[in-house]
Amino acid sequence: MDGDFSLTVDGSLPYENGIGSGLDEKKDSASTPEQPVEEEFLHPHHDDDLGEFGGLDLHDRVAKLEKQVKQQQDEITCLRTALADVVRRLACVENNKYSPRGFLNNSPLPSKPSMNDVSPRSRSHRVPSTPDTKRRTASFGSSSSSSNKMKKWGSHEGLGSPQIGSKEPQYNVEEGYVRIYLRGRPVTSYMPTDYEGYSLTAKGELPSEKLKLEWVYGYRGRDCRGNLHLLPTGEIVYFMAAVVVLYNVDEGHQRHYTGHNDDVKSIAVHPDKVTIATGQVAGHDKDEGKPHVRIWDSVTLNTLHVIGLGNFDRAVCCVGFSKNDGGSRLVAVDDSNEHVLSVWDWAKEKRLAFTKSSQDPVLAAEFHPTLSGQIITCGKGHILFWAFDGSKLVKKSGIYEKYDKPKFVLCIGFATNGDVISGDSNGNIYVWGKGGNKVTYAVTGAHEGPIFSLSVLSDGSMLSGGGKDRKVISWDSSYQATVQLELPEVTGPVRTLCQGKDDKFYVGTTRNAILHGDMNGDLTAIVQAHTDELWGLAVHPNQGFFMTCAYDKQVILWDMEQHRPRWIKTMEDPCQSACFHPNGSVVAIGMSTGRWVVLDAESQDLVYVHTDGNEQHDIIRYSPDGNSIAIASHDNYIYVYSVNEDGRKYSKVGKCSGHSSFVTHIDWSADSEFLQSNSGDYELLFWNAKTCKQVTSATTMRDTEWATFTCVLGFPVVGIWAEGSDGTDVNTVGRSNNSKVLATGDDFGKVNLFKYPASVPKAPCIAYSGHSSHVTSVIFTPDDGQLITTGGRDMSCMQWKLQ
Repeated sequence: MDGDFSLTVDGSLPYENGIGSGLDEKKDSASTPEQPVEEEFLHPHHDDDLGEFGGLDLHDRVAKLEKQVKQQQDEITCLRTALADVVRRLACVENNKYSPRGFLNNSPLPSKPSMNDVSPRSRSHRVPSTPDTKRRTASFGSSSSSSNKMKKWGSHEGLGSPQIGSKEPQYNVEEGYVRIYLRGRPVTSYMPTDYEGYSLTAKGELPSEKLKLEWVYGYRGRDCRGNLHLLPTGEIVYFMAAVVVLYNVDEGHQRHYTGHNDDVKSIAVHPDKVTIATGQVAGHDKDEGKPHVRIWDSVTLNTLHVIGLGNFDRAVCCVGFSKNDGGSRLVAVDDSNEHVLSVWDWAKEKRLAFTKSSQDPVLAAEFHPTLSGQIITCGKGHILFWAFDGSKLVKKSGIYEKYDKPKFVLCIGFATNGDVISGDSNGNIYVWGKGGNKVTYAVTGAHEGPIFSLSVLSDGSMLSGGGKDRKVISWDSSYQATVQLELPEVTGPVRTLCQGKDDKFYVGTTRNAILHGDMNGDLTAIVQAHTDELWGLAVHPNQGFFMTCAYDKQVILWDMEQHRPRWIKTMEDPCQSACFHPNGSVVAIGMSTGRWVVLDAESQDLVYVHTDGNEQHDIIRYSPDGNSIAIASHDNYIYVYSVNEDGRKYSKVGKCSGHSSFVTHIDWSADSEFLQSNSGDYELLFWNAKTCKQVTSATTMRDTEWATFTCVLGFPVVGIWAEGSDGTDVNTVGRSNNSKVLATGDDFGKVNLFKYPASVPKAPCIAYSGHSSHVTSVIFTPDDGQLITTGGRDMSCMQWKLQ
C-alpha cells in the first residue's frame, strides 16, 4: 500500500541537534458482519423539566466538565512522570559508572534477553524465519549473472541439512596451518612463523572491552504507523530496527530500549505516560523468537512483562492501551492472514478474548478514551467498532450511508467530545458519533490523496497529514481548515503526527525522517535515514565523520558528535560501497552498475568517474599510502588503479583475475604492496598489487602485516565461525586500529565482539543486539573510541562506544 502513496524525492535539507473463551460473534458474524442496531446519539431530548437549559446546553456543560477533569488528570500524570524522570537523572549522576538502565533494577525480566552473551560460543546456527532477507550471494563456485547482480551475499541457501559434509577443524603443526570447513569445503590459513603454543582445544578469551549503544541514526516511517510519541520528560519515543529510541531533542541525548531481538513494528504509550508496549516480528532468538509484545518502563528501561509468545503469527502490527480504566487492558492485532485481534490483562499476562478481525490488513487498533470496552480498528476496506465486555468481542461495521466507502481507512483519532474521526485513502475525513457506527459529519476532499495521520490536540483542534500532497492541515473543533503547510520534498509525505510542546509538533515521514516545527512553516529535520538497503560505510581518517551510501542512491556524510548529516547527495545509481582516501579529502563510491566515482568530501563535487564491468562493486579500498585503489567486483575481478594528486587522478594498473566466484572482502598490506581477498566460494587469495598477479604460495604471505583486517577468512579470524555456519553467516569484520579487538556483523542482526586475534575455533565473544537485519558493515573510528555499524534491510546506522 505504501508504494501507492509514497514519493521518490531527491535533495537536501538543513538539520538540527477466535475466538476466545467467551467470544460471541452472533452465530456467523465472522463471515457476515452484524447489522448495527439503530440507536440515538448522545443528545438528550428537549424536556420542559430542564428549565432554562435545553438538552444541548446540558450536553455542552457535561462535555466541558469532562474536559476539565481530563486536563487535571493529564497534569497529575505529567507531574508523576516528571518526578520519576528527576529521580532517574539523580540516580544516573550518583551511579554513572553502573548500568545505564538506571537504579531501579528490580524488574523480574532483563531489558535485553541476550545483550551480553558471554558464554563461550553460545551462538548456535539458526536459520532465519524471514527467507526474503537480501543477500550478496550467487551460485556456489560460480560468478553471478547480470540478471542477479543485485543479490547480496548472506546465508542459508540450501540448508536443509546443514551438517552434511561438515568436519572438525585441523591443525598441522609441521606446516603451521589451521584448516576449518565451511559447508564441507576446506579453508586453510597459515599462522605467523613466530606464533607459539597454538592449540585447537585452547580456551579463547573474551575481550576486556565492551560496547555501549550511543546513538541510533534513523526512524522507521516507511512502512509503520502511529510510531512517534512525546513523553512528559521531553523525550520523543520511536523505533528503528530492533531498538526503541527515547530522544531528548533539546538535550541532544538518546536512551535505548534493547529488549527486542528483531524488528519492532508497533508501539503504544500507557495513560500513565511511563509504561510502554512494543510489538515485534518473528525473530531468530531461540527463546523469544516468536512475535510478542514487551511491556517496559520508560524511566528505568526495565522489561516488566512479555506477553503473547506463541499466540501471535508473523508480527504484532498494532497495539494500544485502554484509557478509561487506568490502562489495565491491552489490545493487539497480529499480521496473520486473519489478523487476529486479542485483548489482554497485561499485568497478569493473561489473554481475555481473541477473534479473527479481517482478512485484509489492519492498520490501527485503539481503545475509545471514554467509552468502556469499545475498540476501533481500521484498515483495508473497513472500520470496525468492537464491544468488549470482559470476555466477549462483538463487532459492528462502520456505515457510510450516502458517503463513498474508501478503499483504505488509514488512521483514526478521537475528538474531545468522544467522537471517532477517520482519515482515508480518498482524502476524506469522516466523523463517527460517540457510541455509534454511522458517519455524522464529513469533510470530503480534505487532502489530495490519502490521509496518513490524524492528531487531535489538547485544545480540541486537529492536525491531518497527507500522504500524496505532503500537507499538514490544521482544523478547528468544528472541522474548518485554518492553516496548512507543505513538507519539503526531500523528506517525503507525512507518515505520523505528534503534538509537541506549546504550538510545536513532530512529523514522521515516509522517507524515514522526523521533522520538528510549527504551522508557521519552520520545520527542521531532527532525524534522517536511508530508505533502501544499506551496505556502504566509510569512516573519515582524521575527522569525526563517517559516510553511508545505499540503494536509495543517497550518499550521506554524518557528524558523529552532532549526530546529524553534514550533507546529502543523490547519485545516479544505487550505491554499494565507499572508502575515504587516507588524507580524507576525497571519497570513492562503488555503484551497483559497475560504475565507481570519486567525490570531494567537502564540496561534494565529482572528481572522477569510471566504469569497470557491469556488476556491482562490493568493496572499494584505498591503499594505506594513498597511491593505489582496489575495486572488488561481483564479476570475480579486483580492479587496481594508481592514484596521484592526492586522490584526484587515476590510472589503471590492471585487474586481479583468479577468483572463481564474486569477491566479498579485500585488505591491503601495511606497505601497500599486497592484497588479500575472499570470495563467495570461500577462497582466500593473495595478490601483488603492482603487477595484479596472484601470489600462489600462501606460506610466503604468512608474516605479512595487514593495514586492516576485514576479510572473514584467515588465521586471525578462524574463531569467528559458529558451529554449523554455512560460510556466509558472517557478513563483515573489522579489527580495531590498536589490534586488540575484532568486531563482526552477522545475518542474525548481531554485532559480536572478539578478542583479537580470534584464532581458536569457536572463540568466545560478546554479542550485542540492535540491528534487525543482516549487519552489513562494522568499522572502528581512527581512535578506536567508537564502532559504527550498518544494517541491510533495516536501513539503520548505529554508533557504539567502546569502553
